[in-house]
Amino acid sequence: MKKKIVICLICTLSLFSFSAFIIDDDPITALLKKLEEFTKKFPQEKVYLHLDKPYYAIGDDIWFKAYVIDSKTSEPTSISNILYIDLINEKDSLTKQLKLQMISGIAWGDFKLSDSLAEGNYRIRAYTQWMRNAGSDFFFDKNIKIGNSWANKVFTKTNNSYSVDNNIEKLKSTIQFTNKTGRPYNNAVVAFETRLNNTVGSKGNTITNANGEITIETINKELSVKKTGLIKTTVSMPDGSKVINTIPIKSVSTAVDVQFFPEGGRLIEGLPCKVAFKAINNNGIGENVSGVIIDNEGLEVLTFESTYLGMGSFSLNPSAGKIYIAKIKLANGMERIIKLPVAEDGGYTFSVNNLDTAKASVKVMLTENLLNKGELSLIAQHNGEVLTTTKISTTKQISTVVLPKAKFPSGIIQLTLFSPENLPVSERIIFVNNSSDKINLSLNNFKSVYTKKGNVNFDIVSSNNNQPVQGSFSIAITNSEVIATDLDNESNILTSLLLTSDLKGFVEKPNHYFLNKENTTAIELDNLLLTQGWRKIDWNEINSPPLPATGFPAEKNMSISGLVTTNGNKPVVNGKITLLSTSKGMVMASTATNEMGRFIFDEVSFGDSIKFMLQASNKEGKKDVKIALDKFHEQPINRNVKIGDIEVNVNTSMMKYLMESGDYFDEQYKKGFLNRTNQLKTVNIVKKIDKKDSASVNSSNYNGRGNADKIITAKDLENSFSLAQYIAQGRIMGVADSSGYPFSTRLPIGSSKVPGELPDVKLLAVSLDGMLLGNFSLDDIPIGEIESVEVLQSAGYIAAYGSVGQNGLLIITTKRGKGRKMSEINAPGITIFTPKGYDTTRQFYSPKYDTNPDKNPDLRTTILWNPNVVTDATGKANINYYNTDRAGNYRIVIEGIDVEGNLARKVITYQVN
Repeated sequence: MKKKIVICLICTLSLFSFSAFIIDDDPITALLKKLEEFTKKFPQEKVYLHLDKPYYAIGDDIWFKAYVIDSKTSEPTSISNILYIDLINEKDSLTKQLKLQMISGIAWGDFKLSDSLAEGNYRIRAYTQWMRNAGSDFFFDKNIKIGNSWANKVFTKTNNSYSVDNNIEKLKSTIQFTNKTGRPYNNAVVAFETRLNNTVGSKGNTITNANGEITIETINKELSVKKTGLIKTTVSMPDGSKVINTIPIKSVSTAVDVQFFPEGGRLIEGLPCKVAFKAINNNGIGENVSGVIIDNEGLEVLTFESTYLGMGSFSLNPSAGKIYIAKIKLANGMERIIKLPVAEDGGYTFSVNNLDTAKASVKVMLTENLLNKGELSLIAQHNGEVLTTTKISTTKQISTVVLPKAKFPSGIIQLTLFSPENLPVSERIIFVNNSSDKINLSLNNFKSVYTKKGNVNFDIVSSNNNQPVQGSFSIAITNSEVIATDLDNESNILTSLLLTSDLKGFVEKPNHYFLNKENTTAIELDNLLLTQGWRKIDWNEINSPPLPATGFPAEKNMSISGLVTTNGNKPVVNGKITLLSTSKGMVMASTATNEMGRFIFDEVSFGDSIKFMLQASNKEGKKDVKIALDKFHEQPINRNVKIGDIEVNVNTSMMKYLMESGDYFDEQYKKGFLNRTNQLKTVNIVKKIDKKDSASVNSSNYNGRGNADKIITAKDLENSFSLAQYIAQGRIMGVADSSGYPFSTRLPIGSSKVPGELPDVKLLAVSLDGMLLGNFSLDDIPIGEIESVEVLQSAGYIAAYGSVGQNGLLIITTKRGKGRKMSEINAPGITIFTPKGYDTTRQFYSPKYDTNPDKNPDLRTTILWNPNVVTDATGKANINYYNTDRAGNYRIVIEGIDVEGNLARKVITYQVN
């Protein structure tokens, strides 16, 4: 639905006077023009990722489709064409980043979860560079559980209890260690270490009891500081190996924070006001409370009680000169006293009744001293799109305005009351959910019952307001018997783009507010907005020039830019600069520097991990110049504030799925579709070699040519089709391969781990012709171009590379120009670099049993994932796939969008016998 600016009076009671039009010299008109200017200069985007499953296991793929919209118009974005998706572990460290090209706000991809990852609470974060200007609060940032039964021997289950003694908080954690069948590891030696806010607390060794349990105490002496952390345990196994588990600490106390929020922003003496409240415990979860409001004379004014997730509301009419407190009773029986905001002796406020699906009733109130002072203005807007502006007379203390919702877009609507001086004096947000901007989805030729490995063939039919819709959709199908659905928390396009993307902070069980249309749910949603509503539009910022600067430009395409200077740092004007790539075929482009010495190659497109070389010269052709590339500043990783979604017992909480998926991974491994990381035991081999003759004369080894623990020559590689395969065959002791990436299986330098312990797998650094590359795939190097590989593993050799080489290095020298390096890094007018390019998208594997019968068991946990379902002019798209060998209740989730920003979500189930 296209939104239009409407400036008119919607409705008012005939009892009160008003002005129906706004004249050009009205101050509110000037403010709206500033708002329009602001939203044009600072348009905002929202991102949503449709995930194929609510949780995953090591060995899985996280399949996703991204929908990015313009916040103001709700249409697919035209602001940005590049999207970044981060996979972040529970230590708030980046595990992997994808860079995807969007077309009309649409992109899709996947994260492959290799067995080198640990189980835990991960986050998927998605954003554009333009979104960074508004801050990370409005990124898509979702917690997901990733379990591991395929490569894990030890499973933990933790129960916590809390106490406070002499202003010291104590957390007692009882941890049980079992195998995947639930059999406890009794009499096992366990080393443990606790951390709070990254500070080491207690550490020691203990032995599990007959039930495989240990008990650990975590102490916090700073009650005023909220602390989270982890418990790291190392279990000694019967075979002498060590297994490490990390258990999150969400909190060390049962403290509850209670806050009160007057509707409209303030309490005014003599004006009745709804007061909402919210109680949250230190685990980030809402906690139900009850209590009484008492005035400063000790009189009980009213009682209150939360109704959902610690939230509720009550009505209070503050008397002149009175101060109010809340006496709160917590669930554990303890009591707290909290002061309510002090009521002001004069002012404006309003209340909103938003329960009617057709209209919102707004009651505007003011104190007697403000009567006959001019007209008030009530503005309703949606992410900067003004929907209504209503003039309200101050001849009466109470006025009522009725706002029909039919022309309002779905989502959060911000209502602001302006004084006659054009100042915002009262404000709140409401939620509108209209059917007119939703896409209706139906399925033709769909059955309620199918057979195992049977063919499923149906048409998706999309329409809006009884007209066919051409849209872009994604479909995920899972077996509910294998993957239990968390209805309140699963990925949901309506919840994300209409609600949580416009709210700061953690929203507990966000889908709850969309699961039914009952009045009680509408009240619960209103309490959420009253207690957590944050305004995206700051009127004071808009009314106070200058407008803030943007530090991150919108990315329409990839570019390579920089500055060319003389050795005296003067800009080189009209200099020639050439871009070359020899990683995957020669690519060449040339341009000239401007009067500031700057250059740019725009509208370039390339895949990830491609190596480029820039050659520069002045206009006379002399190469005695310097090149400084513009740096890409990575988005910092903020601490995970959504602790309410963190699962303490990841593996045990999803054990059924882990067992089922483990069978699937075993089948995939047998068929060769899935690889395990080769973790080879460290073996020291002493071999006398002539290092100088073996290593390339063009080696860039900081230690000097041939000074390495092992040297691999071109002759050694003759019978291998890739360097990755050579490593996977176990030819380099202490180094393993996983999907083209080299890993060290040795203990890191300075490690204090017990001998015999299996270390965490660490990525080796790669130096290619003198360029240090991180996260580099060996498959990108044609084996015929390798002249030598020097392997650095011992402390004496890797020390020269500092922290970059802490896990070891591969010094690779190629056969460029009869053994010469591609270029000398310090050569005049030349620089080599590997920018972040587009990641390739992979296709979900879906077997076709009519053409390829297969008697082997089909144990897929995601039955179908298709991110590219596009309906035609008649609104139809065909879906055709085959079920698995597992019976059960299959669940179909379809989501999508059309060019006008209308959203779709459809959930339907069928039975497989």
